[in-house]
Amino acid sequence: MPPLAAPALLPVNATLGAVLAVLLALAAAVAAFARLAPDAGRGRAWEIVSAGVRAAVQLAAVSLLIGWVMDSVPRVLGFVALMYAVAVRTAGRRVTANGTWWWTALPIAAGVAPVVTALLLTGLVPVKGVALIPVTGILIGGALTATVLGGRRALDELRTRHGEVEAGMALGLSDSDARLEIARPAASDALLPGLDQTRTVGLVTLPGAFVGMLLGGASPVQAGAVQLFVLIALVAVQAVAVAVVLELVARGRLHREEG
Repeated sequence: MPPLAAPALLPVNATLGAVLAVLLALAAAVAAFARLAPDAGRGRAWEIVSAGVRAAVQLAAVSLLIGWVMDSVPRVLGFVALMYAVAVRTAGRRVTANGTWWWTALPIAAGVAPVVTALLLTGLVPVKGVALIPVTGILIGGALTATVLGGRRALDELRTRHGEVEAGMALGLSDSDARLEIARPAASDALLPGLDQTRTVGLVTLPGAFVGMLLGGASPVQAGAVQLFVLIALVAVQAVAVAVVLELVARGRLHREEG
């Protein structure tokens, strides 16, 4: 059976645009109706619309730019640096939204840099845009998610269980050790989405890398090998990111303003 061509699966036409608009409107309407926001308001609905429109604009720009970028190693590296910078700013805004936001650069880099370096040194990923950009983008995205979830959960836990932190200090623990004991279980929950995806791959979903390889003409075995690599690499990246962001929270480098 010949591989399914990508245009046959999802043609880019007016019908696709209409379906996307309807799905985005539906998501926003549900969020507004159910008041899916921290303040029980409708702000999350506008965030959904904004995110969808922004994604369309950004992907259109990247689609036009990507061919030019891939022809030059310096431009490829510059594009990777841009992805990293955007991830850091996004994570910082989500975790603290104050002057400590830039510390989120550390967990993202600590998770991604060793994995990408190992892949380049072993030759598994060549220094070419067609390989380096998507692989690095997947890993940066995974580190971003783990940093945001781990950081937010840790800070939320410290705020609600502040008395237990003080009790630990009264028993002789240092400030950072007391914070670590309280925040660690909550921060570790950031690993659950990645772990669940890895455990259920092939049984519940067929993730993007697998489907993309099949659409590109690869055999199911090749597609499975690439997807396995992506999942294991993501687990490693996210474990490092959560460990580092937890340490930063425990040491007070990442914190929220007392209100």
